[in-house]
Amino acid sequence: MRHQKIGRKFGRTRKVRKAMLKTMLGSLIMCERISTTEAKAKELKRLIDPIVNKAKKARGDETVRLSMVRELHSLLPKMAADKLNSDFSDRFTDRTSGYTRVVKLEARKSDAAEVAIIEFV
Repeated sequence: MRHQKIGRKFGRTRKVRKAMLKTMLGSLIMCERISTTEAKAKELKRLIDPIVNKAKKARGDETVRLSMVRELHSLLPKMAADKLNSDFSDRFTDRTSGYTRVVKLEARKSDAAEVAIIEFV
């Protein structure tokens, strides 16, 4: 039973799932808007809030910034982490959470998967 289990499996092993989510997080940060399945969009929404909060904390103290930047580079591709540190930390200073929105679209024709757009607010 899946009582109190957090996260979706997407029918993939742990390493493949982690790589897929890391790539999608990087694409979301770089493009600021991506189209994917509804389940993946909801999972990305759950993961992106703590990452943006870490980037906002990295703006302050220099010692905190170095450790946070190092941690962000382990979670994201390098270009996405750099963009997150520069652009997004200034953009979301007044927000505490809710950095993204998920907009549902109509089902995909080929396999009838529920498609959604995830974008930054």
